[in-house]
Amino acid sequence: MPITAFVVRVPSAESVVAELRNRFDPTVQVGVPAHISVLVPFMDPDGVTPTVLTAAQDALSNVASFEFTLRRVGRFPATAYLAPEPPDPFVAMTASLVRRFPEFPPYGGEHAGVIPHLTVAHGNAENATAAAGELEEKVRSSGPIEARCTSVVLLENSTGQWKEMHVFELPTTPWSPE
Repeated sequence: MPITAFVVRVPSAESVVAELRNRFDPTVQVGVPAHISVLVPFMDPDGVTPTVLTAAQDALSNVASFEFTLRRVGRFPATAYLAPEPPDPFVAMTASLVRRFPEFPPYGGEHAGVIPHLTVAHGNAENATAAAGELEEKVRSSGPIEARCTSVVLLENSTGQWKEMHVFELPTTPWSPE
């Protein structure tokens, strides 16, 4: 089924997570870069019109570009991830998009809240446990990953491979109605 997703790419994490993601995250094989999801799933790519893009840009304009750090390894039952600090700007972007597009709740409404994360391993608990241990060692030896979020990317998957569809630049200062 063709879908889209809003994500924040984190290229500064690739050197630390690429090998683990190649082993433990099947989305690598379909073109998904190291990222933090903002809103997934979103609409079918055919429904993304200029009006939708403008509405999404307006929603995202409520959050200014920001710096964040990845240093803490977290777990869901079948997932190992890096948690961004601070998480609040990611949550704010998700909330803003959901206010504008309420028919697309995060993760299809499967979870009660939003926990921003950069997935490193996904699929089963055994692999997630192994990856979490290796990831903790990598972060300990390389130090925290510093990153800056200046944009949100709309990825689309209409062919079985994820590709960039549109980039939304974040303002350097938050939008304020005056």
